[in-house]
Amino acid sequence: VRIPLNDDFTIHVEKFFIPNGGIIIANPNAPTGLTLEVCEIEKIIANNPRSVVIVDEAYVDFGGESCIKLVPKYSNLLVIQTFSKSRGLAGLRFGFAIANKELIDGLERIKYSFNSYNVDRLAQAAVESSLEDSEYFNETIEAIIQTRDYTSKKLTELGFKVIPSSSNFVFASHSVVNAKDLYLILKERKILVRYFDRDRINNYLRITIGTKEDMDTFLKETESILETFSKGA
Repeated sequence: VRIPLNDDFTIHVEKFFIPNGGIIIANPNAPTGLTLEVCEIEKIIANNPRSVVIVDEAYVDFGGESCIKLVPKYSNLLVIQTFSKSRGLAGLRFGFAIANKELIDGLERIKYSFNSYNVDRLAQAAVESSLEDSEYFNETIEAIIQTRDYTSKKLTELGFKVIPSSSNFVFASHSVVNAKDLYLILKERKILVRYFDRDRINNYLRITIGTKEDMDTFLKETESILETFSKGA
């Protein structure tokens, strides 16, 4: 069962106060980049004491707040994170889960039935080194946040509606140029963004934040495309 988002893509917390077999929430959300405050997620957890509530925090390091601090308080909370995003280790497919002992014991009992690929020694060494190098991690996160805010500002100046993002991407829609058209033209120019041909979001692009130079190239080409459409109009 999928719970529809509000018109502004925010989560309607009270809609999760229904009988269910478990709840999964991505926070920050994808592809919108919006984040829900921990106090709001706590309402969902507290109102579903007989259900496991899984909070996927894949993008939390880019501006969200983790629910890990709620784990000691709620036995039905499972928080999951990955090293694929903020740690830049996507090729390792490494992640972790934090919950009370009973939930973790349950995961341990069944995990090899679903995932037979154990974490090798090289992956463990890479993850350990990543955790130890907090200086590089913090520098990288700060650079992405600054570039994300810069890109959002420039896109707004170009006439885009940009959803406030707490992730390493922005979700944007232009008032004149259709998102699919923009996506295809950018692709021809060897610039890749994500386009979702689905109701409610089929006029939005998800734009991953790269280096400042990457985003300047993207912005320059986007402005050129918009000018072409303007002249055609």
